[in-house]
Amino acid sequence: MDEFVPLVRKARERGWHTIVCDGYPNTPAKLIADESYDVDPRDADAVARLCAEVCADGIVSSYSDLLAECCANIAQRAGLGCPLPPDRLAYLRDKSLMKGMFDELGIPYPKTARVRRGHVREDLEGMGFPCVTKPADAWGSHGVRVLGDAREVEAAYDEVAGYSDAPYIFVEEYDDGLEFNLMSWVVDGRPVVLEVADREKSDDGEATVPWVSRIVYPSAHTDDVLGEATEMLQKVAGYVGLLNGPLCMQFFWAPGRGVRVCECAGRIFGYEHELLEYASAGAVCVEDLLLDNVYDPVAVSSRLEGHDPHLADVAAGLYFHGRDGRVASVGGLPDESDPLVKETIVYYRPGEIISHQVGDKPYAARVYLCSPDRGELDRRTDELFQSASMTDGQGRELLLRNRRKSPEGTA
Repeated sequence: MDEFVPLVRKARERGWHTIVCDGYPNTPAKLIADESYDVDPRDADAVARLCAEVCADGIVSSYSDLLAECCANIAQRAGLGCPLPPDRLAYLRDKSLMKGMFDELGIPYPKTARVRRGHVREDLEGMGFPCVTKPADAWGSHGVRVLGDAREVEAAYDEVAGYSDAPYIFVEEYDDGLEFNLMSWVVDGRPVVLEVADREKSDDGEATVPWVSRIVYPSAHTDDVLGEATEMLQKVAGYVGLLNGPLCMQFFWAPGRGVRVCECAGRIFGYEHELLEYASAGAVCVEDLLLDNVYDPVAVSSRLEGHDPHLADVAAGLYFHGRDGRVASVGGLPDESDPLVKETIVYYRPGEIISHQVGDKPYAARVYLCSPDRGELDRRTDELFQSASMTDGQGRELLLRNRRKSPEGTA
């Protein structure tokens, strides 16, 4: 993941010797680290042995549920500090444990069924449609589908279940409320909300699930959800025993219905956390928080003292998704000479093949924008959603067409 490059760079700037470990050779963070090793982080024993060999005295990871789980497992075996031990982090990783925790805490969430192979119709009795399928413990959006009835769930079951080793999948009633991402940092047992973000999706009728096309920091509905969401975070932090570290939440909200939680996570959200630094005018940097939590936890409290989740500016991440195919041309994406553009990353160049297998690139391209004026940001978003293009050799458009939603959820 290219996201680890700023973390490694920040650690080196602070004078620490950096050792990057993952299962892929020549990844971007490895190229700038002091040392690097090709060891799969899922092999906790192997990485723990490596920690002993290189005399590592700290470990940090984030950005995905899988990596947070790996980090906790390795830390326990290597005798290193970590925000949560594996048995407590499990409540923020395993959807079955998480739903049970929500029930105990009285936290509302979309109606959910645990569905077994060969018992789909039986297990879905009483469930409303459309519904959303999810593997029991996968990461990202693998296996997430929006389906219209039990027959469609039966047809998709093997594909969804293939992303997990569990003997069941989860099926949730589709929630048509507005969607939000929230990142917080727990300090001495109390969550400090870093931001609430609007999580906007697009749908062109071809995809099996609407895709995230834009995330905006801060949300236009921050004041509507902040109090209720913070109370829920406090309950979760107490339940899992989190004293210091990240605690994030995806949730739905609609007027009159309140907050309904999709999931909580014991890590920072990937491919968007940079927006916090942009929108806070550099006041909050996630990489600093991750490193402080390992080597200088007292500094976290100082950094976040008086933090306002309404933020100084408005930042948006634009996410362009592609269809399978070989890219022949790329156009309509901005460079950083545009005064609103903070970063543009094109993941596929001419001659490269867009694919959607596990481990492939997460997007075709993404663009980060920032402005003090949300209206200006919206107008530039609309322009880029229209102009961005990746075509194959026959001129076929490979990008799924994004369409911006208003803060009320309408196009």
